[in-house]
Amino acid sequence: MMAESLNIPKTVVLQIMKKNLGKRKMFARFVPHSLTPEQREDRVTYSQDIIVISMQFFLNKTVTGDKTWCFAYDPETKRQSSEWVGETSPRPKKLKFQRSCIKIMLIIFFDSQGVVHKEFVPDGKTENT
Repeated sequence: MMAESLNIPKTVVLQIMKKNLGKRKMFARFVPHSLTPEQREDRVTYSQDIIVISMQFFLNKTVTGDKTWCFAYDPETKRQSSEWVGETSPRPKKLKFQRSCIKIMLIIFFDSQGVVHKEFVPDGKTENT
């Protein structure tokens, strides 16, 4: 429009705008929508309501579980392992805990209220409690 009204080429108008006036052409950024403060508050309120409803009807109904193998240990206390020895005798030696061949699988299922089911499975045999 400027080039037509001044009867000069468009390139000259662009050069004057950029070099002499220090202007540049910027495109507008597209945003999906512009919310008013009331609309923002309503969105927060609705989102909080959705979280409360999902906690009541979905997350509180979720059941999860875990299982692990536990090896049986029968450790002696320090007092039980003491011995009377002579003055020149070396100190008695005691081995650290070692895994026994007895093992039990512990299985537990729980929800937000607590334990739903627990089971002890000794060496592959099922035993419900």
